[in-house]
Amino acid sequence: MKDGVLAKAEELGVKVDVYAAQTEEDTEGQLKILENTINSGYKAIGVAPLSPVNLIPGIVQANEKGIYVMNIDEKVEMEQLTAMGGSVIAFATTDNVKVGEKGAEYIVESVEAGSKVAIIEGKAGNASGEARREGAYNAFEEAGLELVGSLPGDWDRQKALDVATSFIQQNPDLKGIYACNDTMALGALQAVINAGKVGEIIVVGTDGDTEARDSVEQGMLAATVAQDPAAIGAASLEAMVKAVEEGQEISPNVEPEMIPIDSQLITKE
Repeated sequence: MKDGVLAKAEELGVKVDVYAAQTEEDTEGQLKILENTINSGYKAIGVAPLSPVNLIPGIVQANEKGIYVMNIDEKVEMEQLTAMGGSVIAFATTDNVKVGEKGAEYIVESVEAGSKVAIIEGKAGNASGEARREGAYNAFEEAGLELVGSLPGDWDRQKALDVATSFIQQNPDLKGIYACNDTMALGALQAVINAGKVGEIIVVGTDGDTEARDSVEQGMLAATVAQDPAAIGAASLEAMVKAVEEGQEISPNVEPEMIPIDSQLITKE
């Protein structure tokens, strides 16, 4: 995402600084970073929240200073933001419901009708993870597969390994597992390896990260649904520059533009 932002910044001739929280759990630290940028002379700030609500106070403060805020990847809880008088100019992300559908549909096409499948969710309350779970659930239900369970893996490899191990032990005829990110997919794959069921149970992940792609190429992980974070970053910066140049209104009454970025299914083929 950073690469996409910086490449687009060079193309447009604008100055961009990129900051990041220490970890994906550092919600307070991320808010502090946003608050520190508010008095630094920026005309627009793009934010990729760690939760739907953690940056809302900072977004409101930025708006009060006349700074445009762009919502990137993880959607802000809009009702709460609007209630506090804040706004964002647009929201750029992959359609995560379609991401989940795409991953699950690959499993549907690879197993027999009526097969048993499972879902490993992300962290409870995370919007993108819940959207992916919803998409996968819908795809499995529509295809008539038997969903034996859908449990959170908290984006964690070890927890996903434990969840997948439980699914496999309780369902010896399990045929497929969809995981809402690649870290958890690789944990689930290890559970399949431990059970001696490589080739019997296929695992599909999400994100298209390097280790997952390598695993797919080696014929271990069946597939991963890759987002295009560089394109998300580039589109976000374009929207920010457009807002500044056009002098768009900063108001909770203005509906933010939705900017969808497509995903790709990565398989060995």
